[in-house]
Amino acid sequence: MSLPSPDTRTAQAAGPTLGPLLRKRRRLLGLTLRQLCDRAGLSVGYLSQVENDKAVPTLGTLAQIAAALDVGLDYFVAQPEPADALSRAENRPRFSLPGSPVAYEALGSDYPGSELSSYILHVPPGYVSETVTHDGEEIVVILDGEIEQTLGGEVITLRAGDSLHYSGTIPHAYANRSGGPARLIWTGTLSVLHRRGDPRLPPRPGQATIPATPQAPTTRTDPTGE
Repeated sequence: MSLPSPDTRTAQAAGPTLGPLLRKRRRLLGLTLRQLCDRAGLSVGYLSQVENDKAVPTLGTLAQIAAALDVGLDYFVAQPEPADALSRAENRPRFSLPGSPVAYEALGSDYPGSELSSYILHVPPGYVSETVTHDGEEIVVILDGEIEQTLGGEVITLRAGDSLHYSGTIPHAYANRSGGPARLIWTGTLSVLHRRGDPRLPPRPGQATIPATPQAPTTRTDPTGE
């Protein structure tokens, strides 16, 4: 099967892009690109594209990179999170990764022992994600529009009301090949986003910081050779 190639859109966001931030942190840690790839479970070719702002990773892949750099996702992008477990649609802020056209809304709250992360994704037409594998599970539910989900050797077209539940260990990617925007709910187990170094969201004002529990580095296979 011919797997989708990484999203090679040029960064459009104002301010620092992902590449310089990644390179600065990698050099600060004294890591070569190969060493960082081994820690993140990604290929040198793909990570080189990200570092040179020629590819934009998905949120999950960026969390994988952040964990390998011993930083949280907030090192790369400020993620607003709900004030508590209740999330009102009219008050829920959006955020995007620098250079990515996909907008996210955080649905879940990060509390000690939580095992799920959940977001609403706003996916513009023409967007194609990179193909990834990781630990954990994912469920996607299409709210509006149409998404093409690649799962292993199968391409599945999902429309409003459709859902899909799968293991993150299966190579997967998604794309919006329709002519209009799509909106979906993505939910995954904690291990999808919280990796070695436990990159949690920054604590809210007045919220106690929960110490991260170090985990042994693991190597994940990137089947696309990215």
